[in-house]
Amino acid sequence: MGILGILGTPLGYVLQWIYQFVGNYGWSIILFTVIVRLLSFPLQIKQQKSTARMAAYQPMIQEIQKKYAKDKEKQNEELMRMQQEYGYNPAAGCAPMLINFLVIFGIIEVVYRPLKYIMHLPAEALNAAAEQLGMAANNYMAQSEIIKQVQLDPNVFGNIFTAEQIEAMQNFNVNFFGINLMDKPGFALNTLLIFPILSIITMAMLNVITMKMSGQQMQGSMKWMPWITSLMFVWFAFQVPVGFSLYYTVSNLFMFIQSVILRKMYDPEKLKVEIAAEIEAKKLERKAKKQVTVVENDKETTRSVNEAELNRLRLEMARKQDEEKYKDERTVPLSQLNKEE
Repeated sequence: MGILGILGTPLGYVLQWIYQFVGNYGWSIILFTVIVRLLSFPLQIKQQKSTARMAAYQPMIQEIQKKYAKDKEKQNEELMRMQQEYGYNPAAGCAPMLINFLVIFGIIEVVYRPLKYIMHLPAEALNAAAEQLGMAANNYMAQSEIIKQVQLDPNVFGNIFTAEQIEAMQNFNVNFFGINLMDKPGFALNTLLIFPILSIITMAMLNVITMKMSGQQMQGSMKWMPWITSLMFVWFAFQVPVGFSLYYTVSNLFMFIQSVILRKMYDPEKLKVEIAAEIEAKKLERKAKKQVTVVENDKETTRSVNEAELNRLRLEMARKQDEEKYKDERTVPLSQLNKEE
């Protein structure tokens, strides 16, 4: 079982349970989408906060990139130090995006192969039926075609399927407002284009609105990444059964509604100001002088040091303690040992 099979199996069981409840494939996809989006809402909250935090870090990041533009190694060191000292984490908001991608690919797999993931028909029977149709078993339209042929003629595949399996396929309700969700829309002018076109419109609306609401200014190629990724899935919408377009459209609409709610709950501009204040407080704390007692020339003295100087003194003290601890152990440089040999 490949990665798509791993993703499709649990989603198929969820869709099967929902279908048994509502009795229509289209409404099952819509209800499934709503459930997924509700479950992922806490992750979206986390992503909203991470996005605002990244926007607050942008001035510091740009300053480091400009200062060390010709020294990439030093630039990476400073960014790493910034991560350690101020909690900067560029990957903090990736989890919701990754989960969304996994769900989308899982849904594509289920829409490809509903007989496998929703009806759980045996692979041997599905392979034989696809072969009879002159199609490869892994063809993404094979199982949709099997369903359509059985609904036209229940005896088309002879004894490949049992009577119960034939009845399940005949009763599988894939019509949604007169559209067969098992059909591939392609690019020809027909009613199947309704959902692919809606997926394009909702995708564009979602990208524009969410980018404006995020409060973060994307730079360079990152500005186009959401569009490139979304267009990839729009291409899928024209090439796979139209059930995927229905899922993608509803998912985009629901994410738009959630984005509006998140905007009211966690305004990114206000969050950015709050986080910027936290960063400034940390900077002031690091610059603040602290009174410490140090030993110099066997005498204790009190000095005022900032955080960086204090860390340096701690390192020196640790080295002296190690030197004192191991002073009785005879050690010589490796080069000297080689000469003695």
